[in-house]
Amino acid sequence: MPATASSYSITMRLHTLPDHGIVGQVATTLAKAGGIVTAIDVAESNHERLVVDVTCSAVDETHSKALVQVVDGLAGVEVHKVSDRTFLIHLGGKIEVASKVPLKTRDDLSMAYTPGVGRVSMAIAENPEDVRRLTIKGNSVAVVTDGSAVLGLGNIGPGAAMPVMEGKAALFKRFANIDAWPICLASQDVDEIVRAVEMIAPGFGGINLEDIAAPRCFEIEARLRESLDIPVFHDDQHGTAIVVLAALTNALRCVHKNLADVRIVVAGGGAAGSAITSLLVAGGAVDIAVWDREGLLSRDDDTLPEAKASLAARTNPNLRRGTLRDGLVGADVFIGVSGPGVLDPEWIKEMAADPIVFALANPDPEVDPAEAAKYAAVVASGRSDYPNQINNVLAFPGVFRGLLDAKAQHVTDEMLLRAADAIAHVVTDEELHPSFIIPSVFHADVAKRVAAAISGRPLP
Repeated sequence: MPATASSYSITMRLHTLPDHGIVGQVATTLAKAGGIVTAIDVAESNHERLVVDVTCSAVDETHSKALVQVVDGLAGVEVHKVSDRTFLIHLGGKIEVASKVPLKTRDDLSMAYTPGVGRVSMAIAENPEDVRRLTIKGNSVAVVTDGSAVLGLGNIGPGAAMPVMEGKAALFKRFANIDAWPICLASQDVDEIVRAVEMIAPGFGGINLEDIAAPRCFEIEARLRESLDIPVFHDDQHGTAIVVLAALTNALRCVHKNLADVRIVVAGGGAAGSAITSLLVAGGAVDIAVWDREGLLSRDDDTLPEAKASLAARTNPNLRRGTLRDGLVGADVFIGVSGPGVLDPEWIKEMAADPIVFALANPDPEVDPAEAAKYAAVVASGRSDYPNQINNVLAFPGVFRGLLDAKAQHVTDEMLLRAADAIAHVVTDEELHPSFIIPSVFHADVAKRVAAAISGRPLP
Protein backbone atom coordinates (compact mmCIF):
# COMPACT_ATOMS: atom_id res chain seq x y z
CA MET A 1 0.00 0.00 0.00
CA PRO A 2 1.45 3.44 -0.94
CA ALA A 3 1.98 5.98 1.83
CA THR A 4 -0.98 7.94 3.13
CA ALA A 5 -1.04 11.72 2.86
CA SER A 6 -2.45 14.40 5.15
CA SER A 7 -3.91 16.13 2.07
CA TYR A 8 -6.32 13.16 1.88
CA SER A 9 -7.35 13.29 5.52
CA ILE A 10 -11.02 12.76 6.36
CA THR A 11 -13.12 12.90 9.49
CA MET A 12 -16.05 10.48 9.69
CA ARG A 13 -18.86 11.14 12.15
CA LEU A 14 -20.17 7.73 13.17
CA HIS A 15 -23.39 6.75 14.93
CA THR A 16 -22.79 3.43 16.67
CA LEU A 17 -24.44 1.10 19.15
CA PRO A 18 -23.66 2.06 22.78
CA ASP A 19 -20.75 -0.35 22.92
CA HIS A 20 -17.33 1.21 23.43
CA GLY A 21 -15.72 -1.92 21.98
CA ILE A 22 -16.99 -0.83 18.59
CA VAL A 23 -14.52 2.09 18.61
CA GLY A 24 -11.61 -0.34 18.72
CA GLN A 25 -13.19 -2.40 15.97
CA VAL A 26 -13.41 0.71 13.75
CA ALA A 27 -9.73 1.53 14.34
CA THR A 28 -8.66 -2.04 13.55
CA THR A 29 -10.77 -2.14 10.38
CA LEU A 30 -9.30 1.14 9.11
CA ALA A 31 -5.75 -0.07 9.80
CA LYS A 32 -6.37 -3.29 7.86
CA ALA A 33 -7.70 -1.23 4.95
CA GLY A 34 -4.52 0.89 4.87
CA GLY A 35 -5.83 3.99 6.64
CA ILE A 36 -3.85 5.77 9.35
CA VAL A 37 -6.06 6.78 12.27
CA THR A 38 -4.88 10.09 13.74
CA ALA A 39 -7.72 10.89 16.15
CA ILE A 40 -10.80 9.28 17.72
CA ASP A 41 -13.16 11.47 19.73
CA VAL A 42 -16.41 10.39 21.37
CA ALA A 43 -18.61 13.43 20.78
CA GLU A 44 -21.72 12.06 22.50
CA SER A 45 -22.49 9.07 24.68
CA ASN A 46 -25.87 7.88 25.99
CA HIS A 47 -27.77 4.65 26.50
CA GLU A 48 -29.02 4.59 22.92
CA ARG A 49 -25.92 5.36 20.85
CA LEU A 50 -22.41 6.73 20.62
CA VAL A 51 -21.46 9.59 18.34
CA VAL A 52 -17.82 9.16 17.39
CA ASP A 53 -15.54 11.34 15.21
CA VAL A 54 -12.77 9.33 13.57
CA THR A 55 -10.02 11.15 11.66
CA CYS A 56 -7.74 9.18 9.35
CA SER A 57 -5.34 9.70 6.44
CA ALA A 58 -5.76 7.95 3.09
CA VAL A 59 -3.54 7.44 0.05
CA ASP A 60 -5.81 9.31 -2.35
CA GLU A 61 -9.45 10.20 -2.95
CA THR A 62 -10.37 6.69 -4.14
CA HIS A 63 -8.80 5.17 -1.04
CA SER A 64 -10.62 7.60 1.26
CA LYS A 65 -13.96 6.55 -0.25
CA ALA A 66 -13.01 2.91 0.24
CA LEU A 67 -12.24 3.58 3.91
CA VAL A 68 -15.68 5.10 4.37
CA GLN A 69 -17.28 2.03 2.78
CA VAL A 70 -15.49 -0.51 4.99
CA VAL A 71 -16.46 1.40 8.14
CA ASP A 72 -20.05 1.81 6.99
CA GLY A 73 -20.19 -1.94 6.42
CA LEU A 74 -19.48 -2.78 10.07
CA ALA A 75 -22.36 -4.12 12.10
CA GLY A 76 -23.72 -1.51 14.49
CA VAL A 77 -21.97 1.40 12.72
CA GLU A 78 -23.51 4.09 10.52
CA VAL A 79 -21.36 6.72 8.78
CA HIS A 80 -23.48 9.80 9.40
CA LYS A 81 -21.23 12.40 7.75
CA VAL A 82 -17.80 12.65 6.10
CA SER A 83 -15.70 15.82 6.11
CA ASP A 84 -12.65 16.25 3.89
CA ARG A 85 -10.22 18.17 6.09
CA THR A 86 -8.45 19.77 3.12
CA PHE A 87 -11.73 21.28 1.94
CA LEU A 88 -12.60 22.35 5.47
CA ILE A 89 -9.53 24.58 5.79
CA HIS A 90 -10.46 26.26 2.51
CA LEU A 91 -14.00 27.24 3.60
CA GLY A 92 -14.22 31.02 3.31
CA GLY A 93 -10.66 31.22 1.99
CA LYS A 94 -7.31 30.96 3.79
CA ILE A 95 -6.31 34.63 4.15
CA GLU A 96 -7.87 37.81 5.49
CA VAL A 97 -7.23 41.54 5.90
CA ALA A 98 -6.62 42.79 9.43
CA SER A 99 -6.10 46.31 10.69
CA LYS A 100 -2.68 47.08 12.19
CA VAL A 101 -4.00 50.10 14.10
CA PRO A 102 -6.76 50.44 16.71
CA LEU A 103 -10.11 51.74 15.46
CA LYS A 104 -11.98 52.13 18.73
CA THR A 105 -12.56 55.86 19.11
CA ARG A 106 -13.31 58.93 17.02
CA ASP A 107 -9.70 60.00 17.49
CA ASP A 108 -8.55 56.69 15.99
CA LEU A 109 -10.82 57.19 13.00
CA SER A 110 -9.73 60.78 12.47
CA MET A 111 -6.09 59.70 12.18
CA ALA A 112 -6.49 56.44 10.28
CA TYR A 113 -9.12 57.87 7.96
CA THR A 114 -10.59 61.28 7.27
CA PRO A 115 -9.57 64.00 7.93
CA GLY A 116 -6.05 62.95 9.05
CA VAL A 117 -5.43 60.60 6.15
CA GLY A 118 -5.66 63.55 3.76
CA ARG A 119 -2.43 65.01 5.16
CA VAL A 120 -0.64 61.73 4.48
CA SER A 121 -2.00 61.58 0.92
CA MET A 122 -0.78 65.10 0.23
CA ALA A 123 2.65 64.26 1.65
CA ILE A 124 2.91 61.34 -0.79
CA ALA A 125 1.72 63.53 -3.67
CA GLU A 126 4.54 65.97 -2.88
CA ASN A 127 7.13 63.22 -2.36
CA PRO A 128 6.07 60.05 -4.26
CA GLU A 129 8.94 58.00 -2.79
CA ASP A 130 7.19 58.14 0.59
CA VAL A 131 4.49 55.77 -0.67
CA ARG A 132 6.68 52.79 0.34
CA ARG A 133 7.18 54.20 3.83
CA LEU A 134 3.67 55.44 4.55
CA THR A 135 1.55 52.69 2.96
CA ILE A 136 1.44 48.93 2.67
CA LYS A 137 3.20 49.15 -0.73
CA GLY A 138 6.58 48.67 0.94
CA ASN A 139 5.57 45.24 2.23
CA SER A 140 3.13 43.98 -0.39
CA VAL A 141 3.32 41.63 -3.35
CA ALA A 142 0.75 40.84 -6.03
CA VAL A 143 0.54 37.13 -6.83
CA VAL A 144 -0.68 37.26 -10.43
CA THR A 145 -1.99 34.38 -12.55
CA ASP A 146 -4.18 33.76 -15.56
CA GLY A 147 -4.94 30.21 -14.42
CA SER A 148 -3.35 28.65 -17.51
CA ALA A 149 -0.77 26.34 -15.85
CA VAL A 150 -1.91 25.71 -12.29
CA LEU A 151 0.28 23.20 -10.46
CA GLY A 152 0.07 19.99 -12.47
CA LEU A 153 -3.60 20.61 -13.27
CA GLY A 154 -3.22 22.59 -16.49
CA ASN A 155 -5.40 25.37 -17.85
CA ILE A 156 -8.17 25.39 -15.24
CA GLY A 157 -8.88 29.13 -15.23
CA PRO A 158 -8.60 32.04 -12.77
CA GLY A 159 -11.35 30.96 -10.36
CA ALA A 160 -9.92 27.49 -9.90
CA ALA A 161 -6.48 29.06 -9.46
CA MET A 162 -7.64 31.11 -6.46
CA PRO A 163 -7.01 28.45 -3.77
CA VAL A 164 -3.42 28.07 -5.00
CA MET A 165 -2.81 31.83 -5.08
CA GLU A 166 -4.32 32.16 -1.59
CA GLY A 167 -1.99 29.44 -0.41
CA LYS A 168 0.95 31.32 -1.94
CA ALA A 169 -0.12 34.48 -0.12
CA ALA A 170 -0.33 32.57 3.17
CA LEU A 171 3.22 31.26 2.63
CA PHE A 172 4.50 34.78 2.00
CA LYS A 173 3.08 35.82 5.36
CA ARG A 174 4.23 32.75 7.26
CA PHE A 175 7.82 32.66 6.07
CA ALA A 176 8.67 36.31 5.35
CA ASN A 177 5.91 38.43 6.99
CA ILE A 178 4.96 39.84 3.58
CA ASP A 179 1.38 40.81 2.77
CA ALA A 180 0.55 39.18 -0.56
CA TRP A 181 -2.67 39.39 -2.56
CA PRO A 182 -4.10 36.87 -5.06
CA ILE A 183 -4.76 38.56 -8.41
CA CYS A 184 -6.47 36.09 -10.75
CA LEU A 185 -7.03 37.64 -14.18
CA ALA A 186 -9.87 36.66 -16.51
CA SER A 187 -7.69 36.85 -19.61
CA GLN A 188 -4.97 34.81 -21.29
CA ASP A 189 -4.08 37.57 -23.74
CA VAL A 190 -0.53 38.84 -23.27
CA ASP A 191 -1.37 42.49 -23.94
CA GLU A 192 -4.33 42.45 -21.54
CA ILE A 193 -2.34 40.75 -18.76
CA VAL A 194 0.58 43.15 -19.11
CA ARG A 195 -1.73 46.16 -19.07
CA ALA A 196 -3.70 44.86 -16.07
CA VAL A 197 -0.54 44.36 -14.03
CA GLU A 198 0.80 47.76 -15.06
CA MET A 199 -2.42 49.38 -13.84
CA ILE A 200 -2.36 47.73 -10.39
CA ALA A 201 1.40 48.07 -9.89
CA PRO A 202 1.28 51.38 -7.95
CA GLY A 203 -0.21 49.52 -4.98
CA PHE A 204 2.52 46.88 -4.74
CA GLY A 205 6.21 46.62 -3.97
CA GLY A 206 6.70 43.56 -6.19
CA ILE A 207 4.96 41.30 -8.70
CA ASN A 208 5.04 37.49 -8.37
CA LEU A 209 3.89 35.91 -11.62
CA GLU A 210 2.52 32.44 -11.00
CA ASP A 211 1.17 29.49 -13.00
CA ILE A 212 1.16 31.23 -16.40
CA ALA A 213 1.83 28.85 -19.29
CA ALA A 214 4.91 29.00 -21.51
CA PRO A 215 5.78 30.59 -23.85
CA ARG A 216 3.32 33.36 -22.91
CA CYS A 217 4.93 33.76 -19.49
CA PHE A 218 8.30 34.70 -21.05
CA GLU A 219 6.91 37.69 -22.93
CA ILE A 220 4.75 38.84 -20.01
CA GLU A 221 7.69 38.82 -17.63
CA ALA A 222 10.04 40.53 -20.09
CA ARG A 223 7.58 43.32 -20.87
CA LEU A 224 6.68 43.94 -17.23
CA ARG A 225 10.34 44.06 -16.21
CA GLU A 226 10.84 46.68 -18.90
CA SER A 227 7.83 48.84 -18.00
CA LEU A 228 7.67 48.67 -14.18
CA ASP A 229 9.89 50.19 -11.50
CA ILE A 230 9.24 47.32 -9.07
CA PRO A 231 10.72 43.80 -9.26
CA VAL A 232 8.90 41.18 -11.34
CA PHE A 233 9.63 37.55 -10.46
CA HIS A 234 8.13 34.51 -12.19
CA ASP A 235 8.32 31.90 -9.45
CA ASP A 236 7.70 28.90 -11.71
CA GLN A 237 10.87 29.91 -13.53
CA HIS A 238 13.24 31.63 -11.16
CA GLY A 239 12.08 30.24 -7.82
CA THR A 240 12.42 26.72 -9.17
CA ALA A 241 15.82 27.54 -10.68
CA ILE A 242 17.16 28.90 -7.39
CA VAL A 243 16.20 25.81 -5.40
CA VAL A 244 17.43 23.41 -8.10
CA LEU A 245 20.83 25.15 -8.19
CA ALA A 246 21.02 25.09 -4.38
CA ALA A 247 20.22 21.37 -4.28
CA LEU A 248 22.58 20.58 -7.16
CA THR A 249 25.38 22.51 -5.44
CA ASN A 250 25.08 20.20 -2.45
CA ALA A 251 24.52 17.05 -4.50
CA LEU A 252 27.78 17.77 -6.32
CA ARG A 253 29.48 18.27 -2.96
CA CYS A 254 28.30 14.77 -2.03
CA VAL A 255 29.84 13.15 -5.13
CA HIS A 256 32.92 15.43 -5.25
CA LYS A 257 32.23 16.92 -8.66
CA ASN A 258 32.24 20.54 -9.90
CA LEU A 259 29.42 22.29 -11.77
CA ALA A 260 31.78 23.42 -14.53
CA ASP A 261 32.93 19.86 -15.20
CA VAL A 262 29.69 17.86 -15.25
CA ARG A 263 27.40 17.08 -18.17
CA ILE A 264 23.75 17.86 -17.45
CA VAL A 265 20.54 16.82 -19.22
CA VAL A 266 17.39 18.84 -18.51
CA ALA A 267 14.09 17.21 -19.45
CA GLY A 268 11.54 19.89 -20.29
CA GLY A 269 12.05 23.09 -22.26
CA GLY A 270 9.18 25.06 -20.75
CA ALA A 271 9.25 27.84 -18.17
CA ALA A 272 11.01 25.90 -15.43
CA GLY A 273 13.44 24.09 -17.72
CA SER A 274 14.45 27.28 -19.49
CA ALA A 275 15.03 29.17 -16.23
CA ILE A 276 16.93 26.30 -14.61
CA THR A 277 19.19 26.02 -17.64
CA SER A 278 19.85 29.76 -17.75
CA LEU A 279 20.73 29.95 -14.06
CA LEU A 280 22.98 26.88 -14.24
CA VAL A 281 24.86 28.52 -17.12
CA ALA A 282 25.12 31.76 -15.14
CA GLY A 283 26.46 29.70 -12.24
CA GLY A 284 29.23 28.17 -14.33
CA ALA A 285 27.75 25.08 -15.99
CA VAL A 286 29.20 24.47 -19.45
CA ASP A 287 27.70 21.29 -20.92
CA ILE A 288 23.89 21.25 -20.71
CA ALA A 289 21.51 19.64 -23.18
CA VAL A 290 17.75 20.17 -23.02
CA TRP A 291 15.36 17.41 -24.11
CA ASP A 292 11.74 18.11 -25.05
CA ARG A 293 9.10 16.80 -27.47
CA GLU A 294 11.43 17.54 -30.38
CA GLY A 295 14.21 15.45 -28.83
CA LEU A 296 17.52 16.92 -27.69
CA LEU A 297 17.39 20.61 -28.60
CA SER A 298 20.25 21.68 -30.84
CA ARG A 299 21.06 24.94 -32.57
CA ASP A 300 21.51 23.14 -35.90
CA ASP A 301 17.81 22.18 -35.92
CA ASP A 302 15.98 24.90 -37.87
CA THR A 303 12.53 23.40 -37.19
CA LEU A 304 12.38 24.42 -33.51
CA PRO A 305 9.79 26.97 -32.33
CA GLU A 306 11.18 30.35 -31.28
CA ALA A 307 11.40 29.79 -27.51
CA LYS A 308 13.10 26.41 -27.90
CA ALA A 309 15.42 27.69 -30.61
CA SER A 310 16.54 30.40 -28.21
CA LEU A 311 17.16 27.75 -25.55
CA ALA A 312 19.07 25.55 -28.02
CA ALA A 313 21.28 28.48 -28.99
CA ARG A 314 22.53 28.74 -25.40
CA THR A 315 23.04 25.01 -24.73
CA ASN A 316 24.25 21.69 -26.14
CA PRO A 317 27.75 22.78 -27.21
CA ASN A 318 28.44 19.36 -28.77
CA LEU A 319 25.22 19.43 -30.83
CA ARG A 320 23.94 16.12 -29.51
CA ARG A 321 20.72 14.91 -31.12
CA GLY A 322 18.33 12.07 -30.36
CA THR A 323 16.23 10.74 -27.51
CA LEU A 324 16.40 11.37 -23.79
CA ARG A 325 18.18 8.05 -23.39
CA ASP A 326 20.75 9.09 -26.00
CA GLY A 327 21.44 12.28 -24.09
CA LEU A 328 21.81 10.50 -20.76
CA VAL A 329 24.57 8.13 -21.84
CA GLY A 330 27.63 9.30 -19.90
CA ALA A 331 25.82 12.29 -18.35
CA ASP A 332 26.44 13.21 -14.70
CA VAL A 333 23.13 14.91 -13.91
CA PHE A 334 19.47 14.50 -14.90
CA ILE A 335 17.03 17.30 -14.04
CA GLY A 336 13.41 16.59 -14.93
CA VAL A 337 10.73 19.28 -15.15
CA SER A 338 8.64 17.57 -17.79
CA GLY A 339 6.13 14.79 -17.10
CA PRO A 340 5.60 11.45 -15.40
CA GLY A 341 7.47 8.32 -16.38
CA VAL A 342 9.72 9.72 -19.12
CA LEU A 343 12.87 8.27 -17.49
CA ASP A 344 13.33 4.50 -17.35
CA PRO A 345 15.32 3.77 -14.17
CA GLU A 346 17.48 1.31 -16.14
CA TRP A 347 18.83 4.23 -18.18
CA ILE A 348 20.45 5.66 -15.06
CA LYS A 349 22.94 2.78 -15.21
CA GLU A 350 24.19 4.24 -18.51
CA MET A 351 25.02 7.61 -16.94
CA ALA A 352 28.45 8.54 -15.56
CA ALA A 353 29.68 7.25 -12.20
CA ASP A 354 27.76 8.56 -9.17
CA PRO A 355 24.90 10.04 -11.20
CA ILE A 356 22.53 12.65 -9.79
CA VAL A 357 18.79 12.42 -10.60
CA PHE A 358 16.32 15.24 -9.89
CA ALA A 359 12.82 14.05 -10.93
CA LEU A 360 10.71 17.14 -10.22
CA ALA A 361 7.45 16.68 -12.15
CA ASN A 362 4.48 16.90 -9.77
CA PRO A 363 2.54 15.02 -8.57
CA ASP A 364 4.02 12.14 -10.58
CA PRO A 365 7.77 12.44 -11.23
CA GLU A 366 9.75 11.44 -14.31
CA VAL A 367 10.92 8.32 -12.50
CA ASP A 368 9.92 6.72 -9.20
CA PRO A 369 12.44 8.14 -6.69
CA ALA A 370 12.73 4.78 -4.93
CA GLU A 371 13.59 3.08 -8.23
CA ALA A 372 16.04 5.82 -9.19
CA ALA A 373 17.80 5.45 -5.83
CA LYS A 374 18.83 1.92 -6.81
CA TYR A 375 21.22 3.37 -9.40
CA ALA A 376 21.78 7.06 -8.58
CA ALA A 377 24.11 8.47 -5.93
CA VAL A 378 21.71 11.33 -5.12
CA VAL A 379 17.98 11.57 -5.86
CA ALA A 380 15.64 14.53 -5.37
CA SER A 381 12.00 15.07 -6.27
CA GLY A 382 9.20 17.57 -5.81
CA ARG A 383 7.38 15.28 -3.39
CA SER A 384 7.21 15.60 0.37
CA ASP A 385 7.10 11.84 0.96
CA TYR A 386 10.70 11.32 -0.20
CA PRO A 387 13.98 12.88 0.97
CA ASN A 388 15.34 15.98 -0.79
CA GLN A 389 12.13 17.79 -1.73
CA ILE A 390 12.77 20.62 -4.21
CA ASN A 391 10.23 23.17 -2.97
CA ASN A 392 9.96 26.80 -4.14
CA VAL A 393 8.95 27.83 -0.61
CA LEU A 394 12.68 27.71 0.13
CA ALA A 395 13.21 30.63 -2.25
CA PHE A 396 10.39 33.04 -2.97
CA PRO A 397 9.58 34.36 0.55
CA GLY A 398 13.21 35.27 1.23
CA VAL A 399 13.72 36.60 -2.30
CA PHE A 400 10.84 39.07 -1.97
CA ARG A 401 11.78 39.94 1.61
CA GLY A 402 15.20 40.96 0.35
CA LEU A 403 13.81 42.81 -2.67
CA LEU A 404 11.35 44.79 -0.55
CA ASP A 405 13.93 45.56 2.14
CA ALA A 406 16.34 46.87 -0.49
CA LYS A 407 13.58 48.80 -2.31
CA ALA A 408 14.84 47.04 -5.41
CA GLN A 409 13.43 47.84 -8.83
CA HIS A 410 14.73 44.80 -10.68
CA VAL A 411 15.75 41.15 -10.21
CA THR A 412 19.19 40.17 -11.50
CA ASP A 413 20.91 36.85 -12.17
CA GLU A 414 23.50 37.79 -9.55
CA MET A 415 20.71 38.02 -6.95
CA LEU A 416 19.39 34.59 -7.94
CA LEU A 417 22.87 33.04 -7.71
CA ARG A 418 23.40 34.55 -4.25
CA ALA A 419 20.00 33.21 -3.13
CA ALA A 420 20.86 29.69 -4.33
CA ASP A 421 24.21 29.82 -2.56
CA ALA A 422 22.53 30.99 0.66
CA ILE A 423 20.05 28.08 0.61
CA ALA A 424 22.78 25.56 -0.16
CA HIS A 425 24.94 26.66 2.75
CA VAL A 426 22.16 26.41 5.30
CA VAL A 427 23.13 22.72 5.13
CA THR A 428 26.38 22.38 7.07
CA ASP A 429 29.23 20.03 6.19
CA GLU A 430 28.24 17.87 9.18
CA GLU A 431 24.62 17.64 7.97
CA LEU A 432 25.35 17.09 4.27
CA HIS A 433 24.32 13.62 3.08
CA PRO A 434 22.89 12.17 -0.16
CA SER A 435 19.51 12.07 1.63
CA PHE A 436 19.89 15.61 2.98
CA ILE A 437 21.06 18.06 0.32
CA ILE A 438 18.45 20.75 0.93
CA PRO A 439 17.14 22.29 4.18
CA SER A 440 13.59 21.98 5.42
CA VAL A 441 11.19 24.73 4.39
CA PHE A 442 10.62 25.24 8.13
CA HIS A 443 14.29 25.89 8.88
CA ALA A 444 14.30 29.26 10.61
CA ASP A 445 17.43 30.52 8.84
CA VAL A 446 16.39 29.94 5.22
CA ALA A 447 14.25 33.02 4.51
CA LYS A 448 16.59 35.26 6.56
CA ARG A 449 19.68 34.13 4.68
CA VAL A 450 18.03 34.40 1.29
CA ALA A 451 16.73 37.89 2.12
CA ALA A 452 20.19 38.99 3.24
CA ALA A 453 21.74 37.54 0.08
CA ILE A 454 19.25 39.38 -2.12
CA SER A 455 19.40 42.74 -0.32
CA GLY A 456 23.13 42.69 0.43
CA ARG A 457 22.36 43.54 4.05
CA PRO A 458 23.74 41.64 7.05
CA LEU A 459 21.61 39.01 8.76
CA PRO A 460 19.24 40.48 11.38
